Formats: sequence, C-alpha cells, structure tokens
Amino acid sequence: MEAIDLLLNRVSCGKLTIPAPTAEQRVLMYKAAMRAADHGNLQPWRFLEIEGEGLKALGDLYVQAARVDDPELSEAQADRFRKMPLRAPLVLAAIAKHIEHPKVPPVEQVIAAGAATQNLINAAFALGVGAYWRSGAMVESPVVKDGLGLQGGEVLIGFIYLGTPAAPLKAVPSPEVADFFLPWPAK
Repeated sequence: MEAIDLLLNRVSCGKLTIPAPTAEQRVLMYKAAMRAADHGNLQPWRFLEIEGEGLKALGDLYVQAARVDDPELSEAQADRFRKMPLRAPLVLAAIAKHIEHPKVPPVEQVIAAGAATQNLINAAFALGVGAYWRSGAMVESPVVKDGLGLQGGEVLIGFIYLGTPAAPLKAVPSPEVADFFLPWPAK
C-alpha cells in the first residue's frame, strides 16, 4: 500500500481477535512510533505492553476504579469492566511523560506522545493489524494510573487495543476538507 493511500484510508478496528501482532510487527510499529514529530527530540512517551494474564489484571484494576466511583457497583457491572481489556489480545497503555525543558512546554510533549501513538496506529494499519485507541473514564482514573505505575508529570493518553481484525474493515466517509482548513485572514 502506498503511504498516501494508507493515510487516506486508515480506519479504526473495534472488533479484534487473536492472534496479537507478531514480534516482528511490534518492532515495526514501535519503530514507527519513535519517528513522531517531537520538538527537542525528547521522546516524551512510553508504552506498557499488556497481554495474557496482564489483561485480566487490568480488568481487575478497572473494577477497582469503577467501585471508587460507584461503591454500589453490581456484579454484572463489575463483570463488564473486568471484560473490557479482553476485547483485544494486546493492549498498550500510551503514556506521555513530562521532561523539563526550557523550550518545550508540557502541552507539546503530550502532543508528541499523541503523534507517536498515531504513528504506531498507522503502522498497524499498514501491516494489517487491527487497532483501536480507547479513552474514557478508565484513562482518567487515579486508581488506574496508580495501578499502572504512572509517575508525577505523566499523563495516560489512552489504551491502544491491537489484534487481528475480527471482520472486514469498513470504509468511513471522509469529512469535507474545506470545513477544517480555512484561509486566514478570511476572504
């Protein structure tokens, strides 16, 4: 696939199954992440690979976090949270790190971590690996952040679910470019 075709046709894949990406695919995806736009070449990111028993542990962590928000959480609701990470054979926790730098503010470092994550997802698509960037309450949860070992100045920017697409990918209509790219000053 030509690079421009990849970028113009990439879609998320919400339904994933085994197998997880191979070791070779992971190396390529991770190398792509390292090529992200990055002011100061700080590489202000890290990723945690979660698979196998780790997915069950992450599900248990989700239940702990949900019970903080809702002490009356039913067992059915807890089971729903417990199963969330099991929707893919590999989950990456994408983490932005703040590195003190006189010219690179924290917001640029979070953006760079997002760019690294997007590069990884683009590489996954190019390799035929299904990928889905999940966010939501668990990304914001102090219980989850603590359980994953986030340090001061780190931001959990999402969970990247990776695996084999369980169904053919569906094309998504592209928005009208002119709605997002406007001349300035306005004409």
